[in-house]
Amino acid sequence: MIFKFKYILVPILFSQVLLAQRQMEYLKRGIVAIPSDLGVFVSWRLFGTEAQDTHFDLYRTENNSTKKLNEKPLSSETNFLDKTADKAKNYTYFIKSNTQDQSVDIDSAKYVANQKPYFSIPLKTPQGYTPNDASVADLDGDGEYEIILHQTGRSKDNSQKGETDPPIIQAYKMDGKFLWEINLGKNIREGAHYTQFLVYDLDKDGKAEIVMKTADGNRDGKGKFIGDLTKNYVNENGMILSGPEFLTVFNGETGEEIHTVNYEVPRFAGSLNPTAEQMTETWGDAKGNRLDRFLGAVAYLDGKTPSVIMSRGYYTRTAIAAWDYKDKKLSLRWLFDTESSEENKKYRGQGNHNLTIADVDNDGKDEIVFGAMTVDDNGKVLNSTGYGHGDALHVGDLDPSNPGLEIFDIQERFDDAGAHFRDGKSGKVLWKLPSTIYSEAGKFQGPGRGLSLNIDPRYEGSESWAAGAGLKGVYNTKGKKISDKNPPANMGIYWDGDFLSEILDGTNISKWDWKKEKSNLIFDAENFHCESNNGTKKNPALVADLFGDWREEVIYRTADNQELRIFSTTIPTQHRLYTLMHNPQYRLSIVWQNVGYNQPPHTDYYLDESIKEIPKPNIITVKH
Repeated sequence: MIFKFKYILVPILFSQVLLAQRQMEYLKRGIVAIPSDLGVFVSWRLFGTEAQDTHFDLYRTENNSTKKLNEKPLSSETNFLDKTADKAKNYTYFIKSNTQDQSVDIDSAKYVANQKPYFSIPLKTPQGYTPNDASVADLDGDGEYEIILHQTGRSKDNSQKGETDPPIIQAYKMDGKFLWEINLGKNIREGAHYTQFLVYDLDKDGKAEIVMKTADGNRDGKGKFIGDLTKNYVNENGMILSGPEFLTVFNGETGEEIHTVNYEVPRFAGSLNPTAEQMTETWGDAKGNRLDRFLGAVAYLDGKTPSVIMSRGYYTRTAIAAWDYKDKKLSLRWLFDTESSEENKKYRGQGNHNLTIADVDNDGKDEIVFGAMTVDDNGKVLNSTGYGHGDALHVGDLDPSNPGLEIFDIQERFDDAGAHFRDGKSGKVLWKLPSTIYSEAGKFQGPGRGLSLNIDPRYEGSESWAAGAGLKGVYNTKGKKISDKNPPANMGIYWDGDFLSEILDGTNISKWDWKKEKSNLIFDAENFHCESNNGTKKNPALVADLFGDWREEVIYRTADNQELRIFSTTIPTQHRLYTLMHNPQYRLSIVWQNVGYNQPPHTDYYLDESIKEIPKPNIITVKH
């Protein structure tokens, strides 16, 4: 089969050379050793900044005796199955490469006798709380990721009355060492649409910061309070509709507050205590349902350095603020507000319960894909379908025969576009699927889930499907139905070693059998006493390429809420890719994965068995 996209790689690569290099985090090799049925499986990173054919040698040390394990240099893989290992012994594995900088190879992995097939992180879970969404970043500049965890107590949806417990954010080393805890206090409500936390190295000093919406009574990682501890703005319905609102940057290493500014946009301009009429006029209700819908992300708006994206509202009014962080200070870069002009008002109500950051126009600068609307790097609308609010969103090179990136989006309520597939740059709708089931209110009910992954090798590009609203079947990139049955429509993961994606749903990883039109289970974390999060959403704490080779890890909480368990594949693969975390779009996907209704990360390139070499990222890494 000949793929058209092979002929457009050259101009794309050439254009990227002319663009500014993105500054991204420095990482060590991330070597790991995990027991498997046939021995000890060892894997490590290839960096996005080094040659695809970099050679590696793998060594194993036991009782001060070191042995080289590979006969020939490893030039086509970044993993090795040590069949000679005795799983009842202790080993240390390390690698050497033919790169000039050997300092990256001092990273080593210890295998402990009868080691578990997962990495365990014991938690300090507060009484009555449950470990929820997680993120990762290098907080201390050592080239290794730390885990930042959202602990949730009583939680409420925006449409529900009742008080919640204060949201708690904690940080842990991968070895389980507890670093700090931030308590957001009683004046920040707990819920998927309220508590967005962003973790990234914003000032490029080699250490990541944490950014969150805060309020009076927030306690940082050093025990210091933000604002007035005595204030309580929780009303009789458990909502928080008055009082000051802040945006705070915290030190990633200590959890200490660095800088706090007023949150843009406020509930109502010029008043900390707006009336019900004022809130209804601005947001559509006075109950805190529409006005307290928050999203967040990080984007490279200038193509070189990261900016913070924070938003408010998506059902009616939408406000998106871009912030730069320099010299330990936040400064407003631009503010998009649907109420700022008659032109902008036509973009009201286009947001999803999630967002994506991607360079959809290939100018080296990121755009904010805000549901049915895409905002350019300068804060102006690039395009919009006008289809309105939806629950799921996927952006990537989903159709390699169409230049650039594509977007698969679903709409919660829209007659002829329950799901649609559009061009990222122009916003042109390439095909769409109608909702076919009426709700009790007599209106079309849109689907609640949708997914776009490369799961069928018979067709070029990613396959797309949605769940709900009468939508059945899997569709190829041209909108042709290729299966009458649906796989689970939740998240994806690279796990088994080929370039097709696996499907992640709850604690299950499955492989789509396109011949028999069914999903085959290949891994279940429930066998290790783990559970998923967020009720019917059934998300892991995080799915990301945390360490080892290019395939992804998945993090779950244990049923007793006292531990996180990180699972990594032990299936050998001959495929070699640079770490997904050095692909700019994928890395930023990990930042926003915890926001709203969790969605899986996507790269900005298409991956298929026919691909000989993917485009190299235009990045430089910053070491502390």
